[in-house]
Amino acid sequence: MIIYNVTINIEDDAHDAWLSWMKETHIPDVMSTGMFLDFNFSKLLSRQDDETGETYVIQYLCESMEKYDKYQSQFAPSLQADTQKMFAGKFVAFRTLMEKVD
Repeated sequence: MIIYNVTINIEDDAHDAWLSWMKETHIPDVMSTGMFLDFNFSKLLSRQDDETGETYVIQYLCESMEKYDKYQSQFAPSLQADTQKMFAGKFVAFRTLMEKVD
């Protein structure tokens, strides 16, 4: 099982609009690609003293590297562009790829 992990810190002044957009639009759009089996959407509770904004983690579960690669080549560019268009300059995101260990 492959886990595509997206960690996002969103500025306070964009937080509410971003959170609604993630729940109502972006995550459903990612899931509608058919490349992922499920997802987890979590808010980070721990923070650094100098950290601002709120940090969230979305973990998308994928059955194979082939499907992940297809997502990255066929779907990710436009979905990430949508995020930039909506919230440019208001967030920082980093992505990691993990493999579930049984």
